[in-house]
Amino acid sequence: MGVIDGPSGEGGGQDIELVSASLRASSRDLETFLDVLADKLEAALPGRVMVERRGSRFLGKKKRVESLWCDLGDSRYMLERDGAGVAARRATVVRGIVLKSEDVGIGDWIDQFARDLSAEAQRSEQISRVFQEMLDG
Repeated sequence: MGVIDGPSGEGGGQDIELVSASLRASSRDLETFLDVLADKLEAALPGRVMVERRGSRFLGKKKRVESLWCDLGDSRYMLERDGAGVAARRATVVRGIVLKSEDVGIGDWIDQFARDLSAEAQRSEQISRVFQEMLDG
């Protein structure tokens, strides 16, 4: 299937670690992390990603991402600009209703997101392409 070698996940664990490493590396520059991640996810997962943007300067054309959320399986992954940093949350969603929401560290958010993205990639060619793009950088 391309990214994932098989349903048993052989090779998938290494791919998850590579995506996590790629996201961690890009999260070091928080100014652009949200913008780049939002652009990739919006293009690849229409209807499953919601992005809120705000103008960065008075009358400026460039808008920066203030928050984003992405639904993967029964989880909703949320990032929000918080001063100079990023606040990360993960929620359990059933039929569009948030049952449980928790703050998580950005490292844990990245690891959980990569794991769920990998699981979804096993079931969807479209998500498999997103996963591969993240592996490629």
